[in-house]
Amino acid sequence: MLYNSTENKNEVVSASQAIAQGISKDGGLFVPQELPEYDLETIKSLLPLGYKGIAKKVFSDFLCDFTAEEIEDCVEKAYTSEKFGSENPAPIAYKNYNGNDISVLELWHGPTCAFKDMALQILPHLLTKSLKKTNDGKDAVILVATSGDTGKAALEGFKDVEHTKIIVFYPVDGVSPMQKHQMNTQEGSNVKVCAIEGNFDDAQTGVKKIFTTPGISAQLENNNMMFSSANSINWGRLLPQIVYYIAAYCEMVNDGKISLGDKINVVVPTGNFGNILASYYAFCMGLPVNKFICASNSNNVLTDFINTGVYDKNRQFYTTISPSMDILVSSNLERLLYKLSGDSDTTVKEWMTALKSEGKYEVTPEVKDAVKTSFYGGCCDDNATKATIKKMFDEQGYLCDTHTAVAVAVYDKYVSETGDKTPVLIASTASPYKFSKAVLEAVNNGKNLPDSEFDMVDLLNDITKADIPNPLLSLKNKKSRFSDVIKVNEMPDYVLKALGVK
Repeated sequence: MLYNSTENKNEVVSASQAIAQGISKDGGLFVPQELPEYDLETIKSLLPLGYKGIAKKVFSDFLCDFTAEEIEDCVEKAYTSEKFGSENPAPIAYKNYNGNDISVLELWHGPTCAFKDMALQILPHLLTKSLKKTNDGKDAVILVATSGDTGKAALEGFKDVEHTKIIVFYPVDGVSPMQKHQMNTQEGSNVKVCAIEGNFDDAQTGVKKIFTTPGISAQLENNNMMFSSANSINWGRLLPQIVYYIAAYCEMVNDGKISLGDKINVVVPTGNFGNILASYYAFCMGLPVNKFICASNSNNVLTDFINTGVYDKNRQFYTTISPSMDILVSSNLERLLYKLSGDSDTTVKEWMTALKSEGKYEVTPEVKDAVKTSFYGGCCDDNATKATIKKMFDEQGYLCDTHTAVAVAVYDKYVSETGDKTPVLIASTASPYKFSKAVLEAVNNGKNLPDSEFDMVDLLNDITKADIPNPLLSLKNKKSRFSDVIKVNEMPDYVLKALGVK
């Protein structure tokens, strides 16, 4: 299987080159030229394999220049019970909300308590093997823009990995206090963390610009380094996410919640569109899915796009209690548009150019109809998010974070509008303790909030009795290592100085 750029079909690379490079030279994203087909017999064969077995199968079908031994080594090192608490890194909690049975896919049992661990615990292994195949001798410089969770998960995954350096940029006022403390206390001799004055979109645009500036790449080349990415623009980030949707379907069959062949609905709280895109790719491979429900917070650019066919980032930006979704430029949507436009790189290039120059584009009627057929877009504000957290806890004794609550609230709205009772899988993307202030306000009606983040964690635990993840408990007395705050236009210089090449 080979990969090409969404904006230039003539740039064709192997899987290892796509992972090592991260992003196309023209700024496009790498996509597989074809997808493997999983019929019901194939899915049936996956039922007894468990998470690791399913991961090995999926990786082997996409990473054709990796040996079976290399794939096994990556999977076995990434998904350990020591890191995820059990042999199943993504368990399902079966609950009921507002009279509807829901299957909550808990993707936050890894070392940083967020769904990004599912991909970022294996990406360093995929990347180091890819570098040996394609760029032997070079060090990889991982640049990351984060709205909170990707940064810490990438830092944890790449810390002290040989022949890699990682630099993470985050919006100074756009992450939760717990997320900020997680990043700024990060251990590792090869890591750097820096805040920017701006929002996530500013950080993401800044990183993309650094990637595609020839002069900067040349300076790295002269110092035996090359850029790569740990954001979901890297195919090595997106591919592991396909795995957990297929594994979740198998678990629902094994648990008797559905029969093999039954369709499910998938609900994903999303900002950058990577997590929900992974489920769509699984569907294109053969996973039986009826509808993809794209849940947004007040930054509802995706909701409007799904409903109108117009993507317009020229709007007010909101800082919400679900900060990982505070995004107005959803990078992975480009991959969906490429597929729905019939793999038209020229059309996608035209839309992405318009987004950069005018801040908006409108897709063709055919693409708009294709989006509406598969996707439902909905959004909710912070008040509805908190109300959902409280209702879920009061009625089910189940504590969810602010992003998962957005998904549950939007799903409830979808059922009310459509009456669709198809069995549903809801992606739960973070531990509630990563957003303890907002969750505490929700379950405690905003009363008696302590001053410090960790006092809030303790109070939330006292009230709800929900277990505090050990990785968050261990942060309490850690001292910050990083405190830099820079302007967006200073990012290139910061990178070069951090790497010692300027």
